[in-house]
Amino acid sequence: MNQIKYFESIYIPLRKEKIYKRLGYNKHFTRIDEKQKNQLEDYFEEALLLLELKGAAKRILIEKNNTEKISLSGNISFESKKLANFLEGSSEVLIMGATAGKKIMESIVKDSTSDNLTRGVVFDAVASEMVDDCFLWMVNYFNTELRRENRQLTKRRFSAGYGDFELKNQKLIYNILELNKLDITLSNSFILIPEKSVTAVAGIINIE
Repeated sequence: MNQIKYFESIYIPLRKEKIYKRLGYNKHFTRIDEKQKNQLEDYFEEALLLLELKGAAKRILIEKNNTEKISLSGNISFESKKLANFLEGSSEVLIMGATAGKKIMESIVKDSTSDNLTRGVVFDAVASEMVDDCFLWMVNYFNTELRRENRQLTKRRFSAGYGDFELKNQKLIYNILELNKLDITLSNSFILIPEKSVTAVAGIINIE
């Protein structure tokens, strides 16, 4: 079985257009004056200084997919028809986890209970987009490796809590990736802490 690959420090350029979109700004319909724009982009830069982007990923062989249950090597299994359908044609899975770190969440919580609510909202948007981009970064990393094997990752990802892939599967994913090594904890209700932490599953398929 492949070892867990840890990424202790991920650098990703901030894509401002994605942050504006998440904040509800539409460049065709939303007007924003120079003062507002400068303030928002100052917050973007502040958020970047607080981010501690980290990730972990592991390739695991699919031993059996019976359309209702996925059996992986290492005596690992997930029961989910939707996940089984998603992984149809995949020979392996790539299980991934990423976090924006504790510092930015502490600032978001502090701002949400003070007079800096706008900054908190901006920080939340930046953290959400950047941790999602961590997955794109890891996908590109592993696709470079997989191309040498004439394989690639599925374009989409599947996360615990979607459809019949119950959130309780987060605990298994947490253990597989040993996410405690990235200073992530798991609540009794299977929520990752700090909040801007996410996991996902992608399939590995042959390049046609």
